[in-house]
Amino acid sequence: MSRRPLRIAKRTRLLVFHVLTTAAVLAGCSGETQAEQYAMVQPLHLQGQPAFPGARGYGAMAKGGREGEIFFVDSLEDSGFGTLRECVEAKMPRVCIFRVSGTIRFNGRPPVIRNPYLTIAGQTAPGGGITLAHSGGEFGFTPLLIKETHDIVVRHIRIRNDRVGTPNNRGGEDSITIENSRKVIIDHVSASWARDEIINGFADNDNITISDSIFAEGIPKHDKCALLASDPVGPQRLSFIGNLCAHNGDRNPDMNFPPASCVEIVNNVFYNAQSQFAEVWESYGGTPVSIVGNVFRAGPNTSDHTVGIDREVIGSNGLATIFAEGNRFDGQFVRQSAKVDEILADTPPCPLTLQPVSADAAYEAVLDSAGAWPRDAFDERVVRNVRKQTGHIKKTPGVIPPAAAGTPYVDTDMDGMADDWENTHGARVGAKDSWEDADSDGISNLDAFLAFLSDRLVSGRDMASMGASNHMISAIYAETNYPFRSAINGHVSKGGKPKS
Repeated sequence: MSRRPLRIAKRTRLLVFHVLTTAAVLAGCSGETQAEQYAMVQPLHLQGQPAFPGARGYGAMAKGGREGEIFFVDSLEDSGFGTLRECVEAKMPRVCIFRVSGTIRFNGRPPVIRNPYLTIAGQTAPGGGITLAHSGGEFGFTPLLIKETHDIVVRHIRIRNDRVGTPNNRGGEDSITIENSRKVIIDHVSASWARDEIINGFADNDNITISDSIFAEGIPKHDKCALLASDPVGPQRLSFIGNLCAHNGDRNPDMNFPPASCVEIVNNVFYNAQSQFAEVWESYGGTPVSIVGNVFRAGPNTSDHTVGIDREVIGSNGLATIFAEGNRFDGQFVRQSAKVDEILADTPPCPLTLQPVSADAAYEAVLDSAGAWPRDAFDERVVRNVRKQTGHIKKTPGVIPPAAAGTPYVDTDMDGMADDWENTHGARVGAKDSWEDADSDGISNLDAFLAFLSDRLVSGRDMASMGASNHMISAIYAETNYPFRSAINGHVSKGGKPKS
């Protein structure tokens, strides 16, 4: 198999992308269901093409490597022809297509995504998929670092920090860092065992989406799920949608944005926090945030003093604004700090970019579909922990589960697409037609193929069907028996204790 990139002719196209915005104040009648309490929405027509069909949030318009070159990753080595590093460090628009599965361990310092217009298409990997890891010690740095760039799309990749870096380098050992970047979407990614934040937004980011991902088992004493902004320079727009944070002491997630930012935390599941779940800070002038349709679920490390939605006023330089609606609280803990009451808003500080589903529907959808696919044994265990309210915060990293080798799909013309898919979808085997549009639907052949692979991986696990504008819109909530006390919109029922 040739390892050299394939140059593809470019073609410009335009697609109207629907972003859903709030059109009315949410109803508050106690007799209504959660879904009925959400406002009616209407589409706002924006010019451009989404990163992939069904992309959501402020980062949905990231172009990625569309119309660029195809790089075939057929080696798990750190560097050289056919490696992920070669694709990441290339300077032209590009798409990383995987012809191999397993763990890519960076023996030197991990590569930095600096050059724009990149798609990392982990869904193309055969067998058990792709995991990224550093080598520990002096090279134990963040395996997925997106820095000073734009238009980046990353899907179906796992990041497992299974080795420990040097003691003085904890602050540089996230699993994922997005720094000084814009138009980035992280979707269906799984990450774990970071000694700093599992996912971290740093400095001057904008138009970021983090969606449908699993962030679990941060390593104490800094076991944090998501620090969505740190040292921000100006207002930012960020969406955190459909994710699972599990077995992290706090920052589930942490929000510390300047005024005029637009931050939305929608339809996520947060499990087994120890001190705090969501934290809203004011040290950069006061975060404006919508926290809508999420599930905050106690686990064995959660205590009566754990706080679901907390407000941090240390170093406050202005009041935050919190719109909190339709969230579900499972277990015995403080649902909302008393300090939050004075900054609650009746309407979102910014229009939401999607129509939320109920917390009940989000719970099932996240547990059924979040993370990189095919799921490895780690993600399967974490999801079982959430459902059964078992498991606990870990003190040390675990072992990366082995990935099945698999066989890459047949692609005789090396345009990134499987021959059998091309034959059944109007594309031409023998022609390099990645960026053509065989069915004239406004989506290029390769974009349609990558979306097909992602949907097939996820739906192959008996997931409820999903609409294009909201992956969770048709998810069905089925869990009705909570192991211990739960609260939904203030209605409390009592039961047993969580398992240790």
